[in-house]
Order: sequence, then structure tokens, then C-alpha cells
Amino acid sequence: MVLVLLVAIPLLVHTTKGGSTGSTGSHYEKLGSCRMVCDPYGTSQTGQELTAVSPSTQDYSGRKTKTGLRGPPGPPGARGPPGDPGKPGPQGPPGPGPGGYAPSLYTPKIAFYAGLRKQHEGNEVLKFDDVVTNVGNYYEPSTGKFTCPLHGIYYFTYHVLMRGGDGTSMWADLKKNGQVRASAIAQDADQNYDYASNSVILHLDVGDEVCVQLDGGKVHGGNTNKYSTFSGFLIYPD
Repeated sequence: MVLVLLVAIPLLVHTTKGGSTGSTGSHYEKLGSCRMVCDPYGTSQTGQELTAVSPSTQDYSGRKTKTGLRGPPGPPGARGPPGDPGKPGPQGPPGPGPGGYAPSLYTPKIAFYAGLRKQHEGNEVLKFDDVVTNVGNYYEPSTGKFTCPLHGIYYFTYHVLMRGGDGTSMWADLKKNGQVRASAIAQDADQNYDYASNSVILHLDVGDEVCVQLDGGKVHGGNTNKYSTFSGFLIYPD
């Protein structure tokens, strides 16, 4: 069967045109080895030829072709559902103890600054009675003591002018609840005046008391000149 096709197909290559008068023309062409294109309905007229149909060519070289232009963005979609609630925040610090600040949404402001009007000597607690600043009124000038209203970290500093001239020295201690937390000394050394000063950072609980006390010697007052001063303030609460 295959042999018969190989012989018969080439014989159809020729085209019969005209033939005898009144006869319809048939057109056959050989395409490739054994492919034929013909008019299956016999609509070809005399003098017409069937045209071979060539498939459209495609680029198989692997080259990337250009893409078309991006269209305009579409309308926004519908609003999505609300997200899950966030995680709870960390626990806040505990509130103050009895007699302290009531819980509040702000950091309390505590600070004082006072000068010494009168002269002191011996082992007296220095009563800085010339008050300039007393935010919260937790420093008491009649006793010379600061009473803590809120536990936290505090800063204190003091400067004491010695009244000399008699060859003696002066010691001044900053005390918390009667215990020395800082000391300063001024020596006469044939001078009439000298300074003793120091500063400290302390953790205080509610009700703790802080003051400056002499441990010998004499302190110059200065009326309103504030030669000797005592001050402190809250850095941050616990």
C-alpha cells in the first residue's frame, strides 16, 4: 500500500487546465513530500489555480518579546474586616504606700531648695529656713528635714560655709533616717571661712527622712545671702 502511494502521488503534480471544451478543471499540487491542498467542493474555475496555504511563522529562537502596555488600576476593593486585638501592655509599677501620692496618670513633681539664715554649731540639725523652692511641700524648714512621699530615686546636695577663725574644723553629714550617707569637712587652717559640700543619690521609701547635721564646728548663716544651701529632687519613682 505504501509503495502504491509513493508512485501515485507524484503523478498528481501536473495541473490540467482547459482540457476539452466544457470540462471543469481540477487542480492538484504536491506540497512537501505527500501533503496536498485541493478544493474539496470543486469550485475552482477554468484558469484558476489552487494556492498553497502556508502556516503562520513563529519565532522559536527563545528571544523574549515585548509585553503590552499595563492597563490602568482597577477600583479599590471593599474594606476588609477589622484585625485581631493587640497584645496587652506590660504591667505598671505598684502604687505608693500609705501617706504617699495617690495613683495618677502623671509623674509627680518633687523638689526643694533652701538657704540657711541663722548660725549653727555643735551637733545640730541644720534648719535651712530660707526656702526658695518647695514643690509638693515635702521639705519642712522648721525641722530641716525632707520627708519622702513617694518611693523612688532622689538626688540631694548641700553646701555649708564654715565660720572659722578659732582654729577649729567643721563636719557636716547628710543623713537618711539618722544614718550617714555623705560627709564633708572644712578645716580652719588660719582662715575665717571654708566650704564643706557633697552630693548623693538615694533610694527612698515613703516616710524616709533626709537632713544635714553638724558633727562639730560652726556654720555661718548669712541671712538671705544663701551661703549655705540644701536641695533635692525626685529623679524617677519606682
